[in-house]
Amino acid sequence: MYKMIIVDDEAEIRNGLAHYFPWNQLGFDVINNCSNGKDTLTCIDQHKVDVILSDIRMPVMDGIELAKELYQRNSSIYLIFLSGYKDFQYAKEALKYGVKDYIVKPGKYEEIHEVFSNAKIELDKKWSKSHSQNQNYNENIVETIESYIQKNYSDICLDDIATVLKMSPNYISSFYKERTGDNISKFITKTRMEKAAELLSDYHYKTYEISEAVGYHNPKNFTRMFKKYYGVTPREYRSKKLELTK
Repeated sequence: MYKMIIVDDEAEIRNGLAHYFPWNQLGFDVINNCSNGKDTLTCIDQHKVDVILSDIRMPVMDGIELAKELYQRNSSIYLIFLSGYKDFQYAKEALKYGVKDYIVKPGKYEEIHEVFSNAKIELDKKWSKSHSQNQNYNENIVETIESYIQKNYSDICLDDIATVLKMSPNYISSFYKERTGDNISKFITKTRMEKAAELLSDYHYKTYEISEAVGYHNPKNFTRMFKKYYGVTPREYRSKKLELTK
């Protein structure tokens, strides 16, 4: 549901629009109605708003002034004007402030339905594009984290990754957990264990040398972690690999 505000200085009009048009069926949720532009700005400072249906002529702050203020704020709110025939030229002036459409009072059902059906299509396109960009951005960060770990697994900590990404360690840890379901430490361990298993296939390396190579300065800790990960000790793993090659 896209969050929406109806703005009109006539209470009967704004209440009628809010309660007697099937907004929910079109994908909109009227969260508030205001009597002028100033009250509207206060509302959008306190709540997320996607769409505003606003009268043009109002006291305190009219629709044109509201449109101008939203434009100067670089707001992404979808603004639609509602006003009489005589204000059409006046409304055209607001196009430079990003007003999307215009509905003539009192607002026939068919016209409102058409304008907001089009608005829904545009908002859906915008959401899809933004969602895709955010998803790509998130995927790039995860890939950067994992790539850095795979290159620096032998000597790495969360602060190193934070420095590379120019983000706080706590944020990176939460970000990775939210996107992958695992802790960064788990991926570091996974990378180290897989590399250790690869090195154990080369019989020129001693177990303690492999331990050092994958970031464990205490061979006992390495053996303990390897067995926890693979179910066998490094020595047992190597013996099984040797048997398979015979």
